[in-house]
Parts: sequence; C-alpha cells; structure tokens
Amino acid sequence: MPIEETLRGLEDLVTSGKVRYISLSDLPAWKVAEAQTIAHFRGWSPVIALQLEYSLLERTVEGELIPMAQSMGIGVMPWSPLKNGFLSGKYRRDSGGLIDSGRSAWVGQRNEADYVVIDALQAVSAEIGTSPATVALAWVHSRPGVASTLIGARRLDQLTANLATLDVTLTAEQIASLDAVSKPPLSFPAGYAQISQMFGFPGTRIDGVQTPPSPMLAASTARY
Repeated sequence: MPIEETLRGLEDLVTSGKVRYISLSDLPAWKVAEAQTIAHFRGWSPVIALQLEYSLLERTVEGELIPMAQSMGIGVMPWSPLKNGFLSGKYRRDSGGLIDSGRSAWVGQRNEADYVVIDALQAVSAEIGTSPATVALAWVHSRPGVASTLIGARRLDQLTANLATLDVTLTAEQIASLDAVSKPPLSFPAGYAQISQMFGFPGTRIDGVQTPPSPMLAASTARY
C-alpha cells in the first residue's frame, strides 16, 4: 500500500478518536522521512515514534535511522535492547555452549566481537554493582534520540531488574568504554561525513567535536 494512502487511513483513525498517535516500526529511513514529509504538507497528524532494534550488539541504526528521527522530531523506541537475552548476563565466554537451546536455535550464537562487548558490559556492571541487563538497558536509555525503551520481561524478577535501570546513570567514562567496543561499521555516507568535516572545517570545534587538521593541507606548501 502506498505510504500516502496508509497515512490517510491513519489520519481518519486519529480524527475518529480510535487512534491517538501514529508510530512506525522497522522501516528504512527514506520511507519514514517520506511519511513524515507527506504528513507535514498535508496537515495530517505527524509520526511521533519509531520502533527500531537497538542495543550494544545492534547499532547500525545510528547510520541513518536515528539521525533522521532526531531531525524530524520522532522519538526512537528501541526493541530487543538486550539482543534476545545475549546482554542479560547469562551468556559469557565460559558458559560452555548454548544457554537456551530453544531460543538460541533461531537467534544464533555469538562471535568473538560480540563477546568483547559482553566482557566490557560485565566489567561495567561489576564496577557499578548491578546486573549486566541493567547496564545494557541504561546504555540504550542514554542514547541520543531515544524516548523510551521496549522491554520483554517474562518473569517478575526480570521486570524488577529492568525497572532498576531507571535508578542507574552511567558515567561518561563507562559509556565511552561500551561505545568503543560496540561501535559498528556504518554504510556510506556515515563515515564519509566525518572525513568531509576534516576537509571542510579542519582544526575547528563544531558542536563540541574537535575536527583534526587535514593531513594533506598540513603537508602542502601552498599558502592562500
């Protein structure tokens, strides 16, 4: 169904009072941007939230989806913030194989890069004195653009542990340590944007980010 037709139908539901707010889930950034732009120019109810998979083990949405949502006034609502339980604390290097064969059969096993992230998560949780799940949720909750987090607790103790995240604030150093080990490769032009700043604004500080001088300009003998 064309996005404009879908939005028109949703607008009718909002007008009738059957739907209060419009949210989208798991769409590419260009499609969400199209929907928000159409809604703006038609005077329809805007999209206010976007559900995305987002966790320490799934950060590729930082390339386009989250910056787009921030630019268009859409709150991000991450789902699977514990990456199917792999960030809950029960999966470790020394766990000796699959923890839950029924669950792991369809979500797959972790690789070395994932365990580097899990190790860092364990270290931060030990430093704070709380569970890895709480730290993983606190990290997601601290991310730019995140408005709320969708949790999937099945037991009361899991819900209690998840809600404990509201009382946890990670330090800048702790966030930096988790960021460093979980930073994903992003599709073009995400990486190029940083390089272009170096050539366009070498040696300047923009929005608190220091841009290094261009190595080619530094090596050049030309003067302007």
